[in-house]
Amino acid sequence: MDKNTFAQAVLEAEPTLYHVSKSILKNDFDCADAVQEAILKAFSNLHTLKYERHFKTWLCRILINECYKITRRVKRLISFDDYMESAEFPAGAADYGLYTAIMSLKEKLRLVVVLHYIDGFRTAEIADMLDIPEGTVKSRLSKARSELRLMLNDEEDY
Repeated sequence: MDKNTFAQAVLEAEPTLYHVSKSILKNDFDCADAVQEAILKAFSNLHTLKYERHFKTWLCRILINECYKITRRVKRLISFDDYMESAEFPAGAADYGLYTAIMSLKEKLRLVVVLHYIDGFRTAEIADMLDIPEGTVKSRLSKARSELRLMLNDEEDY
């Protein structure tokens, strides 16, 4: 993969990179740092990429590791209220209930939901990215759907 192909692949993966980093870190500045660091590491380790068709998955795995590294280093908490004030909701979304419910899930559940339903990765790809069995991905998706169903049904009752 040459520089131009790399740059084009990174631009195509940009929305996914943002979603993945936002689902782990939540802070826009930390997300930007993680994405930039992941792109830099990917470029310098491009020779380790075996198949170009797996570039996006490979880059997401690097990004996830960077996000966890920032989480360990920063060790700071942001209140949900502060996050909601600074959150950028998807364009055109009339009801933020689902988005709010997804963002209130535990990180492990939220990450698989974002990767699967928002970014369209298959469960096998998510398993590779997170270095967990595919069955674990499926069970996390199932648990997340159950929790979302409960949260969203509770909102409808009001």
